[in-house]
Amino acid sequence: MSKAGGIRLLHTLARYLSPLVLILVWQIACSTGLLSTRLVASPAQILATGWSLVQDHTLLTNLGVSLLRAATGLSLALLTGTGLALISGLSKVGENIVDAPLQIFRTLPVLALVPLFILWFGIGETPKILLVALGSTFPIYLNLHKGIRSIDPKLLEMTRTLRLSRFQVIRDVILPGALPDLLVGIRFAVGISWLMLVVAEQVNADSGIGHMMMDAQDFLRTDIIFVGLAVYGVLGLASDQFVRLLERQALVWRPVHLSGRSVR
Repeated sequence: MSKAGGIRLLHTLARYLSPLVLILVWQIACSTGLLSTRLVASPAQILATGWSLVQDHTLLTNLGVSLLRAATGLSLALLTGTGLALISGLSKVGENIVDAPLQIFRTLPVLALVPLFILWFGIGETPKILLVALGSTFPIYLNLHKGIRSIDPKLLEMTRTLRLSRFQVIRDVILPGALPDLLVGIRFAVGISWLMLVVAEQVNADSGIGHMMMDAQDFLRTDIIFVGLAVYGVLGLASDQFVRLLERQALVWRPVHLSGRSVR
């Protein structure tokens, strides 16, 4: 391993040091009786319960369902948010039509929309996926819209000089220029998708990690509830790391990535 690779590995390990210390303190508090294991399961108990749920396929089955819902909802959000941002960001008329309704919907509480989604779309998979898509659309839209409006006017003037078509301008200038902001929006959207999934899977669901946690609540199984929370946390961290990796690959041409450190 090269010296640079070793340094990156150390930085990665240091990133996870504080969570490991917190888990250790948590275990000590449970073992010494400072925390009641009836109310707060210990990390060792959570690991044992998680392993048993893996062995009987309960965790893996529900995890697969949750991943499918999150991926489908996030894909819809990416398509919707990108399309609306292009409409609003490329035209003043489009902004007048699109932006105000989206700002209104963005401020609506999600829990207030759940009864309407059930009434409109039933109790199947559709309302759950749409809830995830709804929450994830806004950060993609807002960040991409900001990125489009931040394009250097001199670049747009150059495209007119070169007589590029509207499609070529969007493909070769606007989208590449707004890509950093889009990726930031996707990072926010990925995190929000898991938050929305928690809400969606606790309403008339018969599968998924959220459903597993609701069943555990009925039987006062705090260990299973903490297993579900741990799964959500790991999924959120893993998905964020994936987007960050994608960001480094897609923006390798930027000075901050070429130098490996922030530009001062």
